[in-house]
Amino acid sequence: MKTAWKYTAAAVVIGGSLWAGSLLNLTAEGASVTSQPGSSDDPVVTKSYVDQAIQQALKGGGTTTPSTPSTGDNTGGSAETVEIVTVKPGETLIAGAGAEFVVRAGKAVIYSSDSNGVADLTDGVDIKNGGTVTNNHLLSFPREGRGIQVLEGNTYSLTVMVRGSYSIR
Repeated sequence: MKTAWKYTAAAVVIGGSLWAGSLLNLTAEGASVTSQPGSSDDPVVTKSYVDQAIQQALKGGGTTTPSTPSTGDNTGGSAETVEIVTVKPGETLIAGAGAEFVVRAGKAVIYSSDSNGVADLTDGVDIKNGGTVTNNHLLSFPREGRGIQVLEGNTYSLTVMVRGSYSIR
């Protein structure tokens, strides 16, 4: 009788363990059919699909060509391209409305014909007329008539990435 009791207890423990394990397996992460690769929760995409989606995001623009440095033109720029512009001491780079500048090399200060300044989007501050510009910061010019120039007394030119319209005075 004692051995029958042991066998019955062992069968109940093993059966209960199997039953509990099957319940835990149903709630295990990743066991759901909807999270299988290729489902709507985890779609499988091909390289050609990704390339096509990138091209559509770039508005169908295939390969891009690098821009060339400015050759001293008085005006230039467009909203979609980035131009590298060199500003010599004594010159002022005036932004068109909505233009963006990034000073890559040199020491620049803000030029503004009125009391308003230029938005430094990197730091989230407004730089007033004569304020120094930190290199590699994105500057936004909401109106034309504002710009940057070489810090007075500096003999080196500025190298500026420009997106949008501009003129050099």
